[in-house]
Amino acid sequence: MNSAVPRRHQWTAMGSPCEIQLFTEDFGPVDEAFVAAVAEVERLEQLYSRYRPASFLSEINRAAANGESIAVDAETALLLDYADTCFRESGGLFDISSGILRRAWAFKSGRMASEKDLAVLLPLVGWVKVEWRSPELRFLIAGMELDLGGVVKEYAVDRVAALLVERGLVSGFVNLGGDVRVIGPRPGGEPWRVGIRHHRVQEGVAGLIAIERGALASSGDYERCIVVDGVHYGHILNPKTGWPVRELAAVSVIAELCLVAGSAATIAMLKDNGGPGWLDRLGLPHRWTSTSGTSGGTI
Repeated sequence: MNSAVPRRHQWTAMGSPCEIQLFTEDFGPVDEAFVAAVAEVERLEQLYSRYRPASFLSEINRAAANGESIAVDAETALLLDYADTCFRESGGLFDISSGILRRAWAFKSGRMASEKDLAVLLPLVGWVKVEWRSPELRFLIAGMELDLGGVVKEYAVDRVAALLVERGLVSGFVNLGGDVRVIGPRPGGEPWRVGIRHHRVQEGVAGLIAIERGALASSGDYERCIVVDGVHYGHILNPKTGWPVRELAAVSVIAELCLVAGSAATIAMLKDNGGPGWLDRLGLPHRWTSTSGTSGGTI
């Protein structure tokens, strides 16, 4: 009979509820791992939060605002290289310079963008307007802004999972705001059952997926949204038009790394009605739901 018992740690970081659950027979390494995991997430938030004036991302954006150059460290270069790959693989839809468009959309107050707002901001969007030659970032026009929110939380999930495995912990999962990485099955080899959030029912679950190892990440128009004249507008914005995606309401993807799962889900959302076909060609297990309520995929 397996004597491992579950241990759980919950906290809030990156604006999201976070949880680690582990099965172990020795509490000592688990307590140390919880401390290390919280510290690692905090480290990444200090580096890449756009809300913290002292973050390195804020320093990058001060250079961007002035149309200047800035040298970055190896970890930031890794994230920028990945974002560059996503930009190219998505046909320019996954663009870390598009975060500036949120200035036109006030999702908290319910104000939608106007064409005038977008006409001011769209010229400041475009990864092609940034010269990236590691380790130097050079902003070709002044007034731009980068947002790494589309990669950092998923990267943090993978970093925490790696820390746990390095400490010999091989049964459990990491969940940062719904982005999940399973480091190993439950005792006895049973998989974990991970819920997929419902695209319209608050706190609702659309389904459960059994995972022994790997990551599940989701993207949807439900996290921040407004409804104007009966029309639902989500926070996932097309960087070429400034308007929210219209065809897909939610996408979930399973991959070995949470970073890959999360970016694939977001790219599929951005591709609108081309998303399902792109996911099929990608070959990763996935599930999508359209704004009309139809669903499909391979999960």
